[in-house]
Amino acid sequence: MKIGCPKEIKPQEYRVGLTPNAAREAVKHGHEVMIEKGAGEGAGFPDADYEAAGARIGKSAPEIFEWAEMIVKVKEPQPEERKMLREGQVLFTYLHLAPDPDQTSELLESGVTAIAYETVTAPDGSLPLLAPMSEVAGRLAPQVGAWTLQKANGGRGVLMGGVPGVGPARVVVIGGGVVGTHAARIAAGMGADVTVLDRSLRRLRYLDDVFSGLFKTAHASEGNTGELVREADMVIGAVLIPGAAAPKLVSRADLSEMKPGAALVDVAIDQGGCFETSRPTTHQDPIFEVDGIMHYCVANMPGAVPRTSTIALSNATMPYMLALADKGWRKACEDDPHLLDGLNTHAGHLTNYAVGKALGIDVLSPTLALKQ
Repeated sequence: MKIGCPKEIKPQEYRVGLTPNAAREAVKHGHEVMIEKGAGEGAGFPDADYEAAGARIGKSAPEIFEWAEMIVKVKEPQPEERKMLREGQVLFTYLHLAPDPDQTSELLESGVTAIAYETVTAPDGSLPLLAPMSEVAGRLAPQVGAWTLQKANGGRGVLMGGVPGVGPARVVVIGGGVVGTHAARIAAGMGADVTVLDRSLRRLRYLDDVFSGLFKTAHASEGNTGELVREADMVIGAVLIPGAAAPKLVSRADLSEMKPGAALVDVAIDQGGCFETSRPTTHQDPIFEVDGIMHYCVANMPGAVPRTSTIALSNATMPYMLALADKGWRKACEDDPHLLDGLNTHAGHLTNYAVGKALGIDVLSPTLALKQ
Protein backbone atom coordinates (compact mmCIF):
# COMPACT_ATOMS: atom_id res chain seq x y z
CA MET A 1 0.00 0.00 0.00
CA LYS A 2 1.07 3.58 -0.62
CA ILE A 3 1.15 5.37 2.76
CA GLY A 4 1.38 9.16 2.77
CA CYS A 5 2.13 11.45 5.70
CA PRO A 6 1.65 15.20 5.12
CA LYS A 7 2.97 17.98 7.32
CA GLU A 8 0.46 19.15 9.93
CA ILE A 9 -0.84 22.64 9.13
CA LYS A 10 -3.07 23.37 12.11
CA PRO A 11 -1.65 26.43 13.94
CA GLN A 12 1.24 25.56 16.29
CA GLU A 13 0.93 21.84 15.54
CA TYR A 14 4.39 20.29 15.41
CA ARG A 15 3.54 16.60 15.75
CA VAL A 16 3.78 14.26 12.78
CA GLY A 17 1.71 11.20 11.88
CA LEU A 18 4.63 8.81 11.33
CA THR A 19 7.97 8.56 13.10
CA PRO A 20 10.98 7.25 11.17
CA ASN A 21 10.61 3.99 13.12
CA ALA A 22 6.99 3.63 11.99
CA ALA A 23 8.01 4.37 8.42
CA ARG A 24 10.75 1.73 8.66
CA GLU A 25 8.26 -0.87 9.90
CA ALA A 26 5.87 -0.10 7.04
CA VAL A 27 8.66 -0.43 4.49
CA LYS A 28 9.72 -3.76 6.06
CA HIS A 29 6.14 -4.94 5.53
CA GLY A 30 6.49 -4.22 1.82
CA HIS A 31 4.69 -0.87 1.67
CA GLU A 32 5.75 2.43 0.10
CA VAL A 33 5.92 5.48 2.35
CA MET A 34 6.06 9.13 1.34
CA ILE A 35 6.60 11.91 3.91
CA GLU A 36 6.08 15.55 3.05
CA LYS A 37 9.30 17.56 3.14
CA GLY A 38 9.89 18.93 6.64
CA ALA A 39 6.90 17.11 8.15
CA GLY A 40 8.89 15.74 11.08
CA GLU A 41 11.17 18.65 11.82
CA GLY A 42 8.94 20.16 14.52
CA ALA A 43 9.16 16.89 16.46
CA GLY A 44 12.91 16.56 15.91
CA PHE A 45 12.82 14.12 12.97
CA PRO A 46 14.72 15.47 9.92
CA ASP A 47 14.00 14.27 6.40
CA ALA A 48 17.28 12.32 6.41
CA ASP A 49 15.93 10.05 9.17
CA TYR A 50 12.93 9.13 7.02
CA GLU A 51 15.10 8.53 3.97
CA ALA A 52 17.33 6.26 6.04
CA ALA A 53 14.19 4.34 7.02
CA GLY A 54 13.36 3.76 3.36
CA ALA A 55 10.70 6.45 2.91
CA ARG A 56 10.48 8.92 0.04
CA ILE A 57 10.29 12.65 0.61
CA GLY A 58 7.42 14.43 -1.16
CA LYS A 59 7.69 18.07 -2.12
CA SER A 60 4.17 19.16 -1.18
CA ALA A 61 0.88 18.14 0.42
CA PRO A 62 -0.93 17.89 -2.95
CA GLU A 63 1.72 15.41 -4.11
CA ILE A 64 1.23 13.31 -0.96
CA PHE A 65 -2.59 13.33 -1.15
CA GLU A 66 -2.65 12.50 -4.86
CA TRP A 67 -0.16 9.64 -4.52
CA ALA A 68 -1.25 7.95 -1.30
CA GLU A 69 -3.83 5.21 -0.81
CA MET A 70 -3.78 5.84 2.95
CA ILE A 71 -3.14 9.19 4.62
CA VAL A 72 -1.76 9.04 8.18
CA LYS A 73 -1.98 12.27 10.17
CA VAL A 74 -2.31 13.57 13.72
CA LYS A 75 -4.98 16.27 13.67
CA GLU A 76 -8.22 16.49 11.74
CA PRO A 77 -7.76 17.49 8.08
CA GLN A 78 -7.99 21.24 7.63
CA PRO A 79 -10.33 22.73 4.98
CA GLU A 80 -7.64 22.86 2.28
CA GLU A 81 -6.66 19.25 3.03
CA ARG A 82 -10.24 18.00 2.91
CA LYS A 83 -10.47 19.22 -0.70
CA MET A 84 -7.68 16.78 -1.61
CA LEU A 85 -9.32 13.67 -0.15
CA ARG A 86 -11.11 11.23 -2.46
CA GLU A 87 -13.34 8.18 -2.45
CA GLY A 88 -11.41 4.95 -2.05
CA GLN A 89 -8.71 6.64 0.02
CA VAL A 90 -8.23 5.79 3.71
CA LEU A 91 -7.70 8.58 6.24
CA PHE A 92 -6.26 7.52 9.60
CA THR A 93 -6.06 10.35 12.15
CA TYR A 94 -7.86 12.14 14.99
CA LEU A 95 -11.17 13.55 13.71
CA HIS A 96 -13.37 14.72 16.64
CA LEU A 97 -16.39 15.09 14.36
CA ALA A 98 -19.18 15.58 16.94
CA PRO A 99 -18.59 19.33 17.42
CA ASP A 100 -17.50 19.92 13.81
CA PRO A 101 -20.36 19.77 11.28
CA ASP A 102 -18.31 21.46 8.55
CA GLN A 103 -15.57 18.85 8.66
CA THR A 104 -18.13 16.05 8.82
CA SER A 105 -19.99 17.38 5.78
CA GLU A 106 -16.82 17.73 3.71
CA LEU A 107 -15.53 14.27 4.64
CA LEU A 108 -18.86 12.79 3.59
CA GLU A 109 -18.75 14.78 0.36
CA SER A 110 -15.24 13.52 -0.41
CA GLY A 111 -16.28 9.88 0.01
CA VAL A 112 -13.11 9.11 1.97
CA THR A 113 -12.95 6.15 4.35
CA ALA A 114 -12.05 7.92 7.60
CA ILE A 115 -10.93 5.97 10.66
CA ALA A 116 -10.65 8.10 13.80
CA TYR A 117 -8.03 7.37 16.43
CA GLU A 118 -10.33 8.58 19.20
CA THR A 119 -13.09 6.02 18.58
CA VAL A 120 -10.95 2.89 18.13
CA THR A 121 -11.63 0.74 21.18
CA ALA A 122 -9.95 -2.05 23.14
CA PRO A 123 -11.56 -5.24 24.50
CA ASP A 124 -11.84 -3.65 27.95
CA GLY A 125 -13.72 -0.65 26.53
CA SER A 126 -10.78 1.74 26.75
CA LEU A 127 -9.57 3.97 23.91
CA PRO A 128 -6.00 2.86 23.12
CA LEU A 129 -5.22 5.51 20.49
CA LEU A 130 -6.63 8.36 22.56
CA ALA A 131 -4.92 7.27 25.77
CA PRO A 132 -1.36 8.44 25.01
CA MET A 133 -2.49 11.95 24.12
CA SER A 134 -4.86 11.98 27.09
CA GLU A 135 -1.87 11.15 29.28
CA VAL A 136 0.13 14.01 27.80
CA ALA A 137 -2.76 16.50 27.99
CA GLY A 138 -3.55 15.46 31.55
CA ARG A 139 0.02 16.02 32.66
CA LEU A 140 0.17 19.35 30.87
CA ALA A 141 -3.13 20.64 32.30
CA PRO A 142 -1.87 21.63 35.78
CA GLN A 143 1.26 23.10 34.22
CA VAL A 144 -0.64 25.39 31.85
CA GLY A 145 -3.23 26.05 34.55
CA ALA A 146 -0.51 27.22 36.94
CA TRP A 147 0.72 29.60 34.24
CA THR A 148 -2.82 30.86 33.68
CA LEU A 149 -3.17 31.53 37.41
CA GLN A 150 -0.25 33.95 37.36
CA LYS A 151 -1.37 37.55 37.82
CA ALA A 152 0.42 38.73 34.67
CA ASN A 153 -1.85 36.40 32.69
CA GLY A 154 -5.03 37.58 34.38
CA GLY A 155 -5.16 34.90 37.04
CA ARG A 156 -5.62 35.05 40.80
CA GLY A 157 -1.91 35.15 41.50
CA VAL A 158 -1.98 31.90 43.48
CA LEU A 159 1.02 29.56 43.71
CA MET A 160 0.11 25.91 43.23
CA GLY A 161 2.01 24.61 46.26
CA GLY A 162 1.72 27.67 48.46
CA VAL A 163 4.55 28.43 50.91
CA PRO A 164 4.92 27.97 54.66
CA GLY A 165 2.11 29.92 56.25
CA VAL A 166 0.13 30.24 52.99
CA GLY A 167 -2.15 27.48 51.76
CA PRO A 168 -1.82 25.82 48.35
CA ALA A 169 -4.09 26.32 45.35
CA ARG A 170 -7.34 24.40 45.34
CA VAL A 171 -7.63 22.33 42.18
CA VAL A 172 -10.77 20.49 41.09
CA VAL A 173 -10.50 17.86 38.36
CA ILE A 174 -13.83 16.91 36.78
CA GLY A 175 -13.50 13.37 35.46
CA GLY A 176 -11.42 10.51 36.84
CA GLY A 177 -10.41 8.85 33.58
CA VAL A 178 -7.00 8.92 31.92
CA VAL A 179 -6.81 12.72 31.61
CA GLY A 180 -8.16 13.36 35.08
CA THR A 181 -5.91 10.81 36.77
CA HIS A 182 -2.75 12.22 35.21
CA ALA A 183 -3.84 15.80 35.88
CA ALA A 184 -4.52 15.01 39.53
CA ARG A 185 -1.14 13.29 39.96
CA ILE A 186 0.78 16.23 38.57
CA ALA A 187 -1.26 18.89 40.39
CA ALA A 188 -0.81 17.04 43.68
CA GLY A 189 2.88 16.67 42.93
CA MET A 190 3.06 20.45 42.55
CA GLY A 191 1.72 20.70 46.09
CA ALA A 192 -1.86 21.71 45.29
CA ASP A 193 -4.94 20.66 47.25
CA VAL A 194 -6.61 18.41 44.66
CA THR A 195 -10.06 16.85 44.45
CA VAL A 196 -11.14 14.53 41.63
CA LEU A 197 -14.84 14.30 40.77
CA ASP A 198 -16.35 11.32 38.99
CA ARG A 199 -19.79 9.69 38.76
CA SER A 200 -18.39 6.16 39.10
CA LEU A 201 -17.94 5.09 42.72
CA ARG A 202 -15.92 2.13 41.45
CA ARG A 203 -13.49 4.51 39.76
CA LEU A 204 -13.27 6.69 42.86
CA ARG A 205 -12.48 3.64 45.00
CA TYR A 206 -9.78 2.64 42.52
CA LEU A 207 -8.19 6.11 42.61
CA ASP A 208 -8.32 6.20 46.39
CA ASP A 209 -6.72 2.75 46.68
CA VAL A 210 -4.00 3.27 44.08
CA PHE A 211 -2.97 6.79 45.06
CA SER A 212 -3.34 6.35 48.81
CA GLY A 213 -4.66 9.79 49.59
CA LEU A 214 -2.36 11.74 47.26
CA PHE A 215 -5.51 13.62 46.27
CA LYS A 216 -9.12 13.61 47.46
CA THR A 217 -12.09 12.16 45.62
CA ALA A 218 -15.76 13.16 45.51
CA HIS A 219 -18.89 11.99 43.74
CA ALA A 220 -19.75 14.23 40.79
CA SER A 221 -23.25 15.12 41.90
CA GLU A 222 -24.55 18.53 40.87
CA GLY A 223 -24.32 19.77 44.46
CA ASN A 224 -20.75 18.54 45.05
CA THR A 225 -19.56 19.84 41.71
CA GLY A 226 -21.05 23.29 42.26
CA GLU A 227 -19.68 23.62 45.79
CA LEU A 228 -16.15 22.56 44.83
CA VAL A 229 -16.04 24.69 41.67
CA ARG A 230 -17.06 27.78 43.67
CA GLU A 231 -14.12 27.29 46.03
CA ALA A 232 -11.55 26.31 43.39
CA ASP A 233 -8.60 28.30 42.14
CA MET A 234 -8.36 25.99 39.14
CA VAL A 235 -10.86 23.64 37.48
CA ILE A 236 -9.63 21.06 34.97
CA GLY A 237 -12.32 19.67 32.67
CA ALA A 238 -11.43 16.06 31.86
CA VAL A 239 -14.69 14.41 30.83
CA LEU A 240 -15.17 12.25 27.74
CA ILE A 241 -18.04 10.47 26.07
CA PRO A 242 -16.36 8.51 23.24
CA GLY A 243 -17.10 10.12 19.89
CA ALA A 244 -19.81 12.38 21.31
CA ALA A 245 -19.91 16.05 22.24
CA ALA A 246 -18.69 16.75 25.76
CA PRO A 247 -21.38 17.57 28.36
CA LYS A 248 -21.46 21.15 29.67
CA LEU A 249 -20.63 20.87 33.36
CA VAL A 250 -19.97 24.50 34.27
CA SER A 251 -22.44 27.09 32.99
CA ARG A 252 -21.87 30.78 32.41
CA ALA A 253 -24.07 31.50 35.43
CA ASP A 254 -21.67 29.43 37.55
CA LEU A 255 -18.79 31.78 36.71
CA SER A 256 -20.29 34.60 38.77
CA GLU A 257 -19.97 32.43 41.89
CA MET A 258 -16.34 31.47 41.27
CA LYS A 259 -13.30 33.24 42.68
CA PRO A 260 -12.24 36.15 40.42
CA GLY A 261 -9.21 35.16 38.38
CA ALA A 262 -9.78 31.42 38.78
CA ALA A 263 -8.57 29.27 35.89
CA LEU A 264 -10.61 26.85 33.78
CA VAL A 265 -8.53 24.37 31.76
CA ASP A 266 -10.78 22.60 29.23
CA VAL A 267 -9.05 19.43 28.06
CA ALA A 268 -12.33 18.35 26.44
CA ILE A 269 -12.29 21.25 23.97
CA ASP A 270 -11.62 18.87 21.03
CA GLN A 271 -15.07 17.43 21.68
CA GLY A 272 -16.73 20.83 22.07
CA GLY A 273 -15.61 21.59 25.61
CA CYS A 274 -17.17 20.85 29.00
CA PHE A 275 -17.57 24.49 30.09
CA GLU A 276 -20.38 26.50 28.51
CA THR A 277 -18.10 29.48 27.90
CA SER A 278 -15.26 27.50 26.28
CA ARG A 279 -14.10 28.12 22.72
CA PRO A 280 -11.02 26.68 20.99
CA THR A 281 -7.77 28.62 21.30
CA THR A 282 -4.21 28.08 20.07
CA HIS A 283 -0.80 27.87 21.70
CA GLN A 284 -0.07 31.31 20.26
CA ASP A 285 -3.08 32.87 22.00
CA PRO A 286 -4.16 30.28 24.58
CA ILE A 287 -6.27 32.09 27.17
CA PHE A 288 -9.25 34.41 27.32
CA GLU A 289 -11.41 35.91 30.06
CA VAL A 290 -15.16 35.61 30.57
CA ASP A 291 -16.80 37.29 33.58
CA GLY A 292 -13.48 37.50 35.39
CA ILE A 293 -12.62 33.81 34.92
CA MET A 294 -9.60 32.82 32.84
CA HIS A 295 -10.10 30.06 30.25
CA TYR A 296 -7.34 27.90 28.75
CA CYS A 297 -8.87 26.00 25.82
CA VAL A 298 -6.08 24.98 23.44
CA ALA A 299 -7.45 22.33 21.11
CA ASN A 300 -4.14 20.54 20.55
CA MET A 301 -2.47 20.66 23.95
CA PRO A 302 -0.05 17.76 23.27
CA GLY A 303 1.31 19.76 20.32
CA ALA A 304 3.22 21.83 22.89
CA VAL A 305 5.54 18.85 23.48
CA PRO A 306 5.63 17.37 19.97
CA ARG A 307 8.52 14.97 20.31
CA THR A 308 7.14 13.21 23.37
CA SER A 309 3.64 13.27 21.90
CA THR A 310 4.65 12.00 18.46
CA ILE A 311 6.60 9.04 19.82
CA ALA A 312 3.83 8.15 22.30
CA LEU A 313 1.16 8.36 19.60
CA SER A 314 3.16 6.36 17.08
CA ASN A 315 3.77 3.60 19.63
CA ALA A 316 0.00 3.20 19.89
CA THR A 317 -1.07 3.71 16.26
CA MET A 318 1.64 1.70 14.48
CA PRO A 319 0.09 -1.79 14.91
CA TYR A 320 -3.25 -0.53 13.57
CA MET A 321 -1.60 1.35 10.72
CA LEU A 322 0.26 -1.80 9.71
CA ALA A 323 -2.91 -3.90 9.90
CA LEU A 324 -4.74 -1.44 7.62
CA ALA A 325 -1.85 -1.46 5.16
CA ASP A 326 -1.19 -5.22 5.26
CA LYS A 327 -4.80 -6.35 4.97
CA GLY A 328 -6.64 -3.38 3.50
CA TRP A 329 -9.15 -1.49 5.62
CA ARG A 330 -12.04 -3.94 5.07
CA LYS A 331 -10.17 -7.08 6.09
CA ALA A 332 -8.45 -5.29 8.97
CA CYS A 333 -11.80 -4.12 10.33
CA GLU A 334 -13.46 -7.49 9.76
CA ASP A 335 -10.68 -9.15 11.75
CA ASP A 336 -10.76 -6.55 14.53
CA PRO A 337 -14.19 -5.21 15.59
CA HIS A 338 -12.43 -2.72 17.86
CA LEU A 339 -10.70 -1.16 14.85
CA LEU A 340 -14.09 -1.12 13.11
CA ASP A 341 -15.30 1.10 15.98
CA GLY A 342 -12.91 3.69 14.60
CA LEU A 343 -14.71 3.89 11.24
CA ASN A 344 -16.44 7.29 11.10
CA THR A 345 -17.16 7.82 7.39
CA HIS A 346 -17.16 5.66 4.27
CA ALA A 347 -18.24 6.40 0.69
CA GLY A 348 -20.40 9.34 1.70
CA HIS A 349 -21.99 7.64 4.72
CA LEU A 350 -21.55 8.50 8.40
CA THR A 351 -20.77 5.32 10.33
CA ASN A 352 -20.44 6.46 13.97
CA TYR A 353 -23.62 6.56 16.04
CA ALA A 354 -22.36 9.07 18.65
CA VAL A 355 -21.42 11.54 15.92
CA GLY A 356 -24.74 10.98 14.17
CA LYS A 357 -26.64 11.71 17.36
CA ALA A 358 -24.61 14.85 18.05
CA LEU A 359 -25.09 16.24 14.53
CA GLY A 360 -28.51 14.84 13.66
CA ILE A 361 -27.22 12.82 10.70
CA ASP A 362 -28.41 9.37 9.63
CA VAL A 363 -25.86 6.64 10.27
CA LEU A 364 -24.98 3.56 8.24
CA SER A 365 -24.00 0.59 10.39
CA PRO A 366 -20.22 0.06 10.22
CA THR A 367 -20.89 -3.64 9.58
CA LEU A 368 -22.95 -2.74 6.52
CA ALA A 369 -20.29 -0.28 5.40
CA LEU A 370 -17.83 -3.19 5.18
CA LYS A 371 -20.00 -4.70 2.44
CA GLN A 372 -20.10 -1.58 0.27
